[in-house]
Amino acid sequence: MIRINLVRRKSRLGGGPWQGELNTLSLEKREPMPPRSNPTARQERLGTELRRLREAAGVTARDAAALLGSGATQMSHLEAGRFGVSEERVRRLASYYECGNAQLIDALAAMATERVEGWWEEFRGVLTPRLLDLAELEHHAHCLRQVEVIHIPGLFQLEDHVRAMLTYVVPQLPDSELEHRIAFRVRRQSILTSPRAVPFDAVIHEAALRIKVGSTKTSRSQLEHILEMSELENVTVRVIPFDIEGFAGAGFAMLHASGPVPELDTVQLDAAHGSLLIDAAPQVHKYRTLFEKTQGMALSAAESRDLIRRIAHDM
Repeated sequence: MIRINLVRRKSRLGGGPWQGELNTLSLEKREPMPPRSNPTARQERLGTELRRLREAAGVTARDAAALLGSGATQMSHLEAGRFGVSEERVRRLASYYECGNAQLIDALAAMATERVEGWWEEFRGVLTPRLLDLAELEHHAHCLRQVEVIHIPGLFQLEDHVRAMLTYVVPQLPDSELEHRIAFRVRRQSILTSPRAVPFDAVIHEAALRIKVGSTKTSRSQLEHILEMSELENVTVRVIPFDIEGFAGAGFAMLHASGPVPELDTVQLDAAHGSLLIDAAPQVHKYRTLFEKTQGMALSAAESRDLIRRIAHDM
C-alpha cells in the first residue's frame, strides 16, 4: 500500500482553532488483491457459469473485461474463480450477455454476495480441499439424491462404520488424519437434522446392506441407524433387492445435489483418487435420468424398511 501524507500547518502569524494543530490527509492507493491460489469448488462454479453465459452470447473475454474496466487477464481469473465478483458486476455482465433467465441471474448474484464460513473451514489445511468442497456442496443444496450399490451413503454412516471403512485406505492413514476424517464425515450428517434440514432421497442396493463392514454388532447398529433416519420427514430410503429383474446398474453410484435452479445442479462421484464434481449440463442430465430410472426399480419406502429389518435380524 502506498500512503501519501499531505501536511498543512497554520502560520505562526495566524491564530484561531488551527494554531498548534496538525491536519493529516491520507490518500491511499491499494495494490490489487492477488488471485486466490486455491479457490473452492463453489467459487470456481460461479466463474464457470459466468464464462458459459459469455460464450453463449458470443462475447470475447476482452470485450467483457472492457465493460468492467479491467483486462483479459483479470477476466480469466474471474472466470476461474480466482477473483471475487460483486453482485452489481454479475448483473451487469448478465445484461451485457443478454441472459433472460432471471432466476439464474438471481442465483449467481446470491453466490457472489454470500459470505459463508461453514463448519468445514475448521478442517482446511487438515483434509483435502475436495472433501471440504463436498461439505459445502451439501450445505448449499436444495435437495440431495444418492444411489449406492456397495456402500452405505456417507450421510448415514456411524462412527464405527466409518472407522472400519477407512482402515482400507491405501496407504494407511496416520492416526491424526484418521480421526479428522471420521469427525468430518460424521459432522456432515448434521444437514439432515439441522433446522434447515435438506431433503435426502437415498437408493441403496441390498448388497450394501448385507456387506459386513467391521463387526456384526457394528453392521447391525448401522442398519438400525438407517431405519431411524428413514423416519425423518426429509429423508426417504428405498432399497433395490437382489431378486429384482432387469437391474444392470451394479457399477453405478452418485450423489446429485440440486441447486436453486436446474442450471446449478451438480453431481458428485467417488473415485480412488478422490471426489469428482460434474456440472456440465449434458452429464448432469444423464445422471439425473439414471437416478430416476434406478429409483423406479426400488421397493417402496415401507417395503424397504421391512427388508432392512429382516437383514438386521438375520445378522
